[in-house]
Amino acid sequence: MDYDVKRHLHEVLGRLPSGVRLVAISKYHPNEYIEAAYEEGQRIFGESHEQELRHKVETLPRDISWHFIGHLQTNKVKYIAPYITMIEAVDSLKLLREIDKQAAKCERVIDVLLELHIADEETKYGLTPDDCRRLLDGGEWRSLQHVRICGLMMMASNVDDEAQLRAEFRTARLLFDELKARHFADAPWFCERSWGMSHDYPLAVEEGSTMVRVGTTIFGPRVY
Repeated sequence: MDYDVKRHLHEVLGRLPSGVRLVAISKYHPNEYIEAAYEEGQRIFGESHEQELRHKVETLPRDISWHFIGHLQTNKVKYIAPYITMIEAVDSLKLLREIDKQAAKCERVIDVLLELHIADEETKYGLTPDDCRRLLDGGEWRSLQHVRICGLMMMASNVDDEAQLRAEFRTARLLFDELKARHFADAPWFCERSWGMSHDYPLAVEEGSTMVRVGTTIFGPRVY
């Protein structure tokens, strides 16, 4: 292994205050890189491809918490439902229903985050703030017994403009506070604000993130 995963991992962890967790984005990186981070105590890893994830689940330590971080097609949910710890990018009621259905078959409750689309860039995925309000105001999610909404996730624009990044993170934080008060005041599990990646996670932490998703800074360029 020609990349010092352990050193870079500790550099990132050293910049995170108490209460902010790291999701180490390990997609496209081999087991040996994950094992290096695991040896240093890292337990949460993020993947976005079902087949790659399944291979890693079968060959790596059982106490790893796997987060699915990419766009998830409904027909793939059944494959990850037996073992996934959290699905971070729920962008529709349809997907929420499917996760509930497949989790019920596995006799599990799966934690999820609702994905927001706030960035200026065009993207196919994510709920606008109004979409998110409508989904929760509709109330159907309350009847889903095998899925638990734990918070929000978003990706900021891929820009160097600190003011723009802060504004996007702040929009997400304000929406989180609004939804917490309106729908989850008595739900202590609705507490996660997953924003911040390799290029902007220090700013994201300043703007209320509780989970940062960092890959390249820890693992280097994609290996495969």
